[in-house]
Amino acid sequence: MKHLLTTEQLSRSEAELILDLTGRMASAVSGREIRKLPTLRGRTVVNLFYEDSTRTRTSFETAAKRLSADVVNFAAKASSVSKGESLKDTALTLQSMGADGVVIRHPASGAPQRLTEWVDGAVLNAGDGTHAHPTQALLDAYTMRERLGGIDGRTVAVVGDILHSRVARSNIWLLSKLGARVRLVGPPTLLPRAIEDWPVEISYDLDASLRDTDAIMLLRVQHERMHDAFFPTANEYARLYGLDERRLGLMPDHAIVMHPGPMNRGMEIAAAVADSPRATITEQVANGVWVRMAVLYLLLTNGEL
Repeated sequence: MKHLLTTEQLSRSEAELILDLTGRMASAVSGREIRKLPTLRGRTVVNLFYEDSTRTRTSFETAAKRLSADVVNFAAKASSVSKGESLKDTALTLQSMGADGVVIRHPASGAPQRLTEWVDGAVLNAGDGTHAHPTQALLDAYTMRERLGGIDGRTVAVVGDILHSRVARSNIWLLSKLGARVRLVGPPTLLPRAIEDWPVEISYDLDASLRDTDAIMLLRVQHERMHDAFFPTANEYARLYGLDERRLGLMPDHAIVMHPGPMNRGMEIAAAVADSPRATITEQVANGVWVRMAVLYLLLTNGEL
């Protein structure tokens, strides 16, 4: 495999290989006095971000640097893109500079796939429109495996704005391949059309969905992608689909609370829940570095997935 564009493209064995390597990366680096490996010395990774990002961009940058790669951060707002340069011309510029890997975030679904047509290096999708965010799903799966002891047979509830969420789509395909039972919970207006063929269950009642849930993944309501009114008010949304302390008490004692960030505290998640020991939010951020190290290593060293 030369690129990582979606979790749909991964087989179960490929996904498990990435997760296993993630654990080895965490162990190898955490035990060193200098937290770096020489694996990608001499290779160049370009972070090509057309959308704002904190966690994902810095996570990829940290991952590449811990593997001793040279990193170039390319923000569209501070580049020739702001003068009208096309994605193709930007790609050809990166190609001429000899980029070994390009990490791209783009508002247009399908942009990473187009990029593969213009660069020889590996392309890693860091989020494209509402389509996919494969490394976020991988770090979520790794976090579940670490906290729950495994994914096969577990029930995962994905709650909230699924319609606009690339994180939800990537998690649905990955977790179902790894043997999880995936349940989507949200208002009908925030569920995609034509999801009958997706490997999921559908529920509109959050309370009823919690009693057998091993992990709940709360999604931010993406106001920036909305051009219509999808629910009456923020308070009404929080009342029906926000995870508060009462609802946390409905879940099994071992169940964990996840969120890809950034959070709207008080809307999809109460502050007390976000800060509780059952929340894995900061662990997800830390695990993202190990996952991205594993993916960069496999793609940039011609490792076979």
